[in-house]
Amino acid sequence: MTTMATPTQPKPVKQAAEAPAPVYNPKSESAGAKRAKSVIFHIVALALTAVVLYPALWMIASSFKPNAEIGGSNTSLWSSNFSFDNFVTAMEGIGGVSTLQFFTNSLVLAVGAVVGTILSASVSAYAFARIKFPGRSIFFGMMIATLLLPFHVVIIPQYIVFQQLGLVDTYVPLLIGKFLAADAFFVFLMVQFMRNLPAELDEAARIDGAGHVRIFTSIMLPLMKPALISTSIFSFIWSWNDFLGPLLYLNSPEKYPLPLALRLFVDQTQSSDYGAMIAMSVMALLPVLVFFLVFQRYIVEGVSTQGLKG
Repeated sequence: MTTMATPTQPKPVKQAAEAPAPVYNPKSESAGAKRAKSVIFHIVALALTAVVLYPALWMIASSFKPNAEIGGSNTSLWSSNFSFDNFVTAMEGIGGVSTLQFFTNSLVLAVGAVVGTILSASVSAYAFARIKFPGRSIFFGMMIATLLLPFHVVIIPQYIVFQQLGLVDTYVPLLIGKFLAADAFFVFLMVQFMRNLPAELDEAARIDGAGHVRIFTSIMLPLMKPALISTSIFSFIWSWNDFLGPLLYLNSPEKYPLPLALRLFVDQTQSSDYGAMIAMSVMALLPVLVFFLVFQRYIVEGVSTQGLKG
């Protein structure tokens, strides 16, 4: 008797595993795409730089142009009539006062502002940061609140006070606030810097018998070099470029600083010498530019890194 063979069951066919979805890898980006992005970035940066620097370039170029080409139909940046006549006229001065006198007046105000701000702001900051006295937090908060007070609000009361004291047409109204720590921003800057210095330095000095004067002069001031230089830079530039303060309190042309002297070249009733005014503006820019370039590396160190930390 024969037996029938049972048919074999077919083996199940394995389905092919699905391939994983490709994952974007930034490292796999081609070198050409990276180069294209770099080129686009630099082109945009150069274009923005040109837009920002164009007014300065126009001022420098116009200082060598004759008055007829300044503000006229000639829109070219450089002039074919290149001349130093504007600088010669600017150096002769105006209103019977030499340009050297205007420079000297600006230098006196700027240096006085730097010295006064450094002395008063550093001493006030040491008191707020290192000395515990009743009401310290209240007084510090009141000082910070003055930053919210617009300067234009106190113009008239201040002018009346200085007029009653007979100090109008002197440099006292422009400098007395610098020696009285009236610039709350600089005091706040130094307070924040001092708070980041270790308190153990003060304790070690007190163990050795040092008082507040010795601690301030021998320990704090040397360590505050970045904050002091940053304060000096801003105070010098703000005082050198100040126009409203001298306009309010100074009446004699021989006491005018450079920003106020530039106004003398513009006369609405007669012809204005815009070329000489622009040439003097270029010369007035040089001291600020040199002062900034020499000490610019301390700005980031004194303000961005430590000066504004809590």
